[in-house]
Amino acid sequence: MQRYIIRAFTLLLLAGVSACQPQAELAPQAVKPSGYAVHGVNVVELTRTDGSVRNNQTILVEGDRITAVGDTASLSVPENYQHIDGTGKYLLAGLAEMHGHVPPASGFGQYPDRYLDDVLFMYVANGVTTVRGMLGYPHQLQLKQDIADGKRIGPTLYLAGPSFNGNSIESPKQATQRVIDQRDEGWDLLKVHPGLTLAEYQAMAKTARDANMEFGGHVPTDVGLEEALKAGQRTIDHLDGYLEAIDATNRAASKYEIDYLVALSLRHNVAVVPTQALWATIIGAADKEALKTYPEIKYVPQQVRDGWFSYLTEPTLGYFNQDNAMVQQQNRQRLIKALYDGGVPMIFGTDAPQLFSVPGFSAMHEIRMLRDAGIPTAGILHSATVAAGEYFASKDKFGAIAEGQRADFILLNENPLITPDTLAKNAGVMVAGQWLDRATIDARLADIAKAYTASADTEQ
Repeated sequence: MQRYIIRAFTLLLLAGVSACQPQAELAPQAVKPSGYAVHGVNVVELTRTDGSVRNNQTILVEGDRITAVGDTASLSVPENYQHIDGTGKYLLAGLAEMHGHVPPASGFGQYPDRYLDDVLFMYVANGVTTVRGMLGYPHQLQLKQDIADGKRIGPTLYLAGPSFNGNSIESPKQATQRVIDQRDEGWDLLKVHPGLTLAEYQAMAKTARDANMEFGGHVPTDVGLEEALKAGQRTIDHLDGYLEAIDATNRAASKYEIDYLVALSLRHNVAVVPTQALWATIIGAADKEALKTYPEIKYVPQQVRDGWFSYLTEPTLGYFNQDNAMVQQQNRQRLIKALYDGGVPMIFGTDAPQLFSVPGFSAMHEIRMLRDAGIPTAGILHSATVAAGEYFASKDKFGAIAEGQRADFILLNENPLITPDTLAKNAGVMVAGQWLDRATIDARLADIAKAYTASADTEQ
């Protein structure tokens, strides 16, 4: 079953879009200013449990770094800087998608370049400035470098290599060699999928520890949650393995059992990437009619949409079980709230692009789901900013508005701590020192929607 699930997930992610025509890359600005200055803005600061605002600040940016943050009245601005009026607005550090995907480029599967560029843009258009890519393809390391060099517009990428799963690994020796190969190739972490035997998983984990390679993702059935945590798995994504550990996939979990899972997680210093909204869709607990009306689905190709709609009537992943869907969802919501309350690190992720999980836009659905679980807005935003920066602290500084941090931030019309829906329509995004104003974002999104509407009409 686990091998089948891997194939099904891959097919879902790689639904063909061959009718779309490739599009030229969105070129960076021909002449860039010496730097940027955002004036008079209110800076949102976050802790794990609370948030606050520093009023009337000026933020200076040069290259891909924030170079100064201070009171507008006292901070001087160098000449030849582009000025951005933040009066009455709010500045939030860019969001991180800690379980995201980057589709294959042209030549890999059926995807043309158009869709790849559009996915990258949709992330940043919605303020997602960092993506931890959780399914590696050979072209992605070059893509990561192209974005860093300014050749493409996109979020900063941290990439897991091709996954360790029941189809890709056939022995502990092969698992060991795959870790060494991915370390030498330059991948940032290892991705665990279902299907590994305990011996294969243990070989991967030992070699990864010796190679200073982090690993995260699913929990294979033969391994189980406790063994995965003992082995040092850095993140458990989708809360995978948690309900299975207490045999509560078809019944309500007790408080004692949930408390046990919290204590187990704390003991092994693991972080969770819940992806609650996407998982509600996968297990059949989401409102199907509401899914169909998501306005952002116009930004994905018709073939992808068709696959998503088909899933609602003919699910193929093996997770869908309407009889148990609601009890599983209730358990998952209770569990994530207990993990958060207990102090287990939570890192934001949506698993886009996936079923009705459109890159960038999916953040709003995940925020809403986590709020419904009882997690405060400040805690959710912290998981998408500060917590992600802490996770990658050995690689870079990002996730906060402070000197020396990567210049990733979102300009918002309202205070997101009070009105989180303001994230759905930002006033502009800075991604690694490149400014995208609202007019630029809207124009490109309109172009994406028009292209996929035209391709759908052509197919008909």
